Amino acid sequence: MGHPPGAFRGRRGGEGRRPYRGARKFIRALPPLIILGGVFFDLLTPATYTAAPLFSAAPLIAAPFFSTLTTLLTGIAALLASEGLHLYNRTITDIPSLTETLTVLTVSALALLINRVVLRSGERLASARVIAETAQKAVLPMPAERIGGLQCAARYEAAQADAFIGGDLFAVQETPYGVRLVLGDVRGKGMDAVEAVAVVIGAFREAAEQERTLEGVVQRLERALAREGTRREGTRRDGLDAFEGFTTAVLAEIPHGDAGSAFGGFVRFVNRGHPPPLMLYADGRLDTLEPGEPALPLGMGDLAAWPDRAEGRPYPPGATLLLYTDGLSEARNAEGVFYDPGERLAGRIFPGPEELLDALVDDVRLHTGGRSTDDMALLAVSRPAAGQPERRRTMPVVPPGGPGEPRGEPGRGPDRGPDR
Repeated sequence: MGHPPGAFRGRRGGEGRRPYRGARKFIRALPPLIILGGVFFDLLTPATYTAAPLFSAAPLIAAPFFSTLTTLLTGIAALLASEGLHLYNRTITDIPSLTETLTVLTVSALALLINRVVLRSGERLASARVIAETAQKAVLPMPAERIGGLQCAARYEAAQADAFIGGDLFAVQETPYGVRLVLGDVRGKGMDAVEAVAVVIGAFREAAEQERTLEGVVQRLERALAREGTRREGTRRDGLDAFEGFTTAVLAEIPHGDAGSAFGGFVRFVNRGHPPPLMLYADGRLDTLEPGEPALPLGMGDLAAWPDRAEGRPYPPGATLLLYTDGLSEARNAEGVFYDPGERLAGRIFPGPEELLDALVDDVRLHTGGRSTDDMALLAVSRPAAGQPERRRTMPVVPPGGPGEPRGEPGRGPDRGPDR
């Protein structure tokens, strides 16, 4: 898998950003270095050689990376260096020297124009990012850290750079019947998938409050997707998306009284063609919550009809329920090996759901080398044990050393040391 199963590694904060910091410093120093290099080149070479290309390159390099003022000052510095050398060589009135001066001046003006275009494009991109972030918060809001006595954390990792939302979805809601949650993956990409996400989330919010059973919530989602498919079929000539559209999903329910109980509790869940959730226990054990009977994804109810049946599993104090999309389980490394969250997490102990998801996301990035091809949604819900504080402060989950550093015995997780 690219690294030993016993060494759960994640990227520590800031470690992955050091190369970019060095690149920024190099780019910042490049324009003055080019001007200085042009001066030495002119002084150390015969008069038939000219440094005008270097003086022209300096403002062009500054244009896309610096402010308008810095670009202007770079152009002025390049022009002054060129004219100073002409004075030193006593060639300021020669035709070639005048041509070089005009070239540097023209390129500097062009660099200012490029700088303005780049800045305006950056402003538009920033505006688009704000709109995308606002849309994400509206369609896919992050759950509160604590809901109904449970600790919650969620992540959405888009495969496409600068994308904020796609076809993966999650929601957690406290209802009169307990804390209910959904995590799913809509078939398709782009705006069609986002529309389907909005339909599923909207239907879940309403049904979770009104339906007495989890099976009733699932059927409401089924009907909502059927209506959406009919609408799309009526608005599109080929009707392809309406015929093939579906959503894999897991819905779960933690009844009232169990979330805050110090004694045994349970969780009900319905799996509609989705990767099975994982239950991580306080002692490092892990169970895969495979459904008793396979079921088709949501939106495919017309292909087969059988009643949904919610299944119950133990959910003891200190346990964490982890739901994920196939962007996690189908993430591949350079050799084409799939990421196995069950294997990677077995025997590991985490302070809370936030730390679990942080370490998991970093481990997936290490596994894939940052080459994810699918969106990834993660939802972790922890049931605190009696007397457990809001956040347990422990030693870091990811040891600071390299692969050779001791990491705890297999099956026991990393050495956490005493709480402090």
